[in-house]
Amino acid sequence: MDDFEKVHGYLRGRGLRRTDARRSIVDGALRADGHYTADELLEKLRASGERVSRASVYRTLALLVEGGFVETREFRRGQTMFEPVLGRHHHDHLICTGCGAIVEFENDEIERLQEETARKHGFRLERHSLRLYGRCATCLSA
Repeated sequence: MDDFEKVHGYLRGRGLRRTDARRSIVDGALRADGHYTADELLEKLRASGERVSRASVYRTLALLVEGGFVETREFRRGQTMFEPVLGRHHHDHLICTGCGAIVEFENDEIERLQEETARKHGFRLERHSLRLYGRCATCLSA
């Protein structure tokens, strides 16, 4: 079963039909590169000719988050962004406080230290999110 079938199976299990609008939203949300807001996804879908409502985008994104297919990120206060995680490697983020650039990175040593720290405190990690805030090279040179 491919990733999209897993999502549609999850939605069917919730009693939801596979409508054209929902299919378009799911496809757009899971195929997106990088991070996006709900309104950015809505604009992208409409620009490609899809007839979807704002409410449908928000409801479908909420279902995708609930199912663990998409995660929310709040890199800047008050702005919720979404990121597809289904079938993708875990990574962390560097966020520029100047221009808002977001850099994804993977570091095995950081992952090991987080696991070790959790174990020392009697925790078993289920998930985590690491965000490092600072200035990117472009902002520092400006």
